[in-house]
Amino acid sequence: MESGGATFFLPALSLWRREMVRFVRQRDRVVGALVTPVVFWLLLGAGLGRSFQAGGSGGYLEYFFTGALVMILLFTAIFSTISVIEDRREGFLQGVLVAPVGRVGIVMGKLLGGASLAMGQGGLFLVVARQVDVPLSLAGLPWLLLAMALVSFALTGLGFVLAWQLNSTQGFHALMNLFLMPMWLLSGALFPASGAQPWLAWVMKFNPLTYGVTAIRQGLYWQQPVPQAGVALGVTAGFVALMVGLALWAARRTTAGDLQ
Repeated sequence: MESGGATFFLPALSLWRREMVRFVRQRDRVVGALVTPVVFWLLLGAGLGRSFQAGGSGGYLEYFFTGALVMILLFTAIFSTISVIEDRREGFLQGVLVAPVGRVGIVMGKLLGGASLAMGQGGLFLVVARQVDVPLSLAGLPWLLLAMALVSFALTGLGFVLAWQLNSTQGFHALMNLFLMPMWLLSGALFPASGAQPWLAWVMKFNPLTYGVTAIRQGLYWQQPVPQAGVALGVTAGFVALMVGLALWAARRTTAGDLQ
């Protein structure tokens, strides 16, 4: 009989490694997860220029840097969870589910894989921070990496919960456009809550991703305290716990696709 550690760590490590290998072999995913947000950032930044004054001397290009970074984390984390649907259609997921391994290991392997990919691509984007007057510093790097990791883990968990219920990638993309993109748009990524209509500001306040954006912005602007950054980091950690709990709950349920 396998020990509890083996039924957790070995499946988790194996599924994490599989996500890494799959990403390397499917390099077109880089275009969707990294290049698309960068192009979006450059086009909006160039279009609005210095007409937007919520940021520093870099104008809107600087302000939107945090939003573009979160968009990269979102796209990478969400795209990685599409593999849940693909694995089910190929029969791989059913094979994993009937194996003598714990569901916790399966879920954590998937979540760690998606979060690792999101962190890696987000880290690449940080290279251009200094070019747009974002005062990224070594002192704020631990906070920034922690905030990015929490956001990546939470978004991967959210994507896992959605993907587990679906049997088609088309349905997943439809949900992403209907639910996940508005979630990002109303997170303070494009505009601050202070500049929005009162009802919209309240919607942003109840959006958990808003706090992730705030926490990441504090890491980027370490020498310029962001209001309620500690609260934002705590709420983001709570968002992670909620998504992991929902992912574990979803993985214990049998869907129609699992019986095919």
